Amino acid sequence: MSATQTLPSLTLNAQNQYGDWRDDFFKNGYYIFKGAVSKEKATEYYYKKALDWLQSFDNGFDINNKETWTKEHLPQSFKNMYINYCAAQEKFMWDARTEPNVIKPFAELWGTDELIVSFDAFNVSLPGRKDEEFRPWPHTDQAPERKGLSCVQGLLNLTPAGPKDGGLLLTIGSSALFEEYFESHPIRPRVSNDAKHYDLYLFQQDDIEWFKSKGCREIKVEAEPGDLVLWDSRTIHHVAKIESEQIRTVIYVCMTPRALATPEDLALKKDIFEKYEATTHWPHCNIWRQGKAMIDGKVDPLERDEPLEKPVVTDQILRLAGIKPYDE
Repeated sequence: MSATQTLPSLTLNAQNQYGDWRDDFFKNGYYIFKGAVSKEKATEYYYKKALDWLQSFDNGFDINNKETWTKEHLPQSFKNMYINYCAAQEKFMWDARTEPNVIKPFAELWGTDELIVSFDAFNVSLPGRKDEEFRPWPHTDQAPERKGLSCVQGLLNLTPAGPKDGGLLLTIGSSALFEEYFESHPIRPRVSNDAKHYDLYLFQQDDIEWFKSKGCREIKVEAEPGDLVLWDSRTIHHVAKIESEQIRTVIYVCMTPRALATPEDLALKKDIFEKYEATTHWPHCNIWRQGKAMIDGKVDPLERDEPLEKPVVTDQILRLAGIKPYDE
């Protein structure tokens, strides 16, 4: 798919013709599906699995000892998103991706059951860390050069996300104004010339004020364990600062139609899957392998060649991974 291609099946529907949750999604740029997974399963299975994974490294981290809640005791992360160490291919991550009520909204939105999924990260944010400085970074995960809705992101919430807890902060309505904004504002240089940053676009506070002047507003998404949040990748977003003692834990999951992927991208997904690695948020293009965690140009000694708990590879997983066609 070219960077400027519009997806004809998903144009903004301002006339509210769906008569269901999609009307709110297109209007506001996001939607919360309550209880996509039971609260018990979210907390007793997924949340515990994420913490078990974090404590499985020989690095001295102890969830019950806040003195160990520091970088020296944790595997590397990007803004508390665990991308390396085969995290994306853990069994509990694939269990989340194959939850029926996680798949269903993506299928309804895209109008097809033939979906592929990103090999995405999970997030464990620990409150009260003194070795971290919170800096908001409002951004979109869709390049301004792309036309139309091209990607939909999601997260499965595993811990309470109340007003003071960490969570997703959205500029609602910004997705509907995405193209209008870039008609009057020059596109700034990317964070780097690396092609993997093509779909990461950073906004500044004066940009946010422009969107607010058009009627948009920033909201902190409040959610319970087991809730699924979907948002248009053109919606400006970032994380809210944790102002409580609540650990924040989410699993990121994004799905798009398999038909949008090229044979080359499907081949790359297969190779990344077989090497137990991770990708970007994008399932069908912009599929850059995240590779291994590095220290001073060398692979981190904590790195792994396979997940702590490998998934049972089913036909469903192979189809979502883009390896097995849906007509086989």
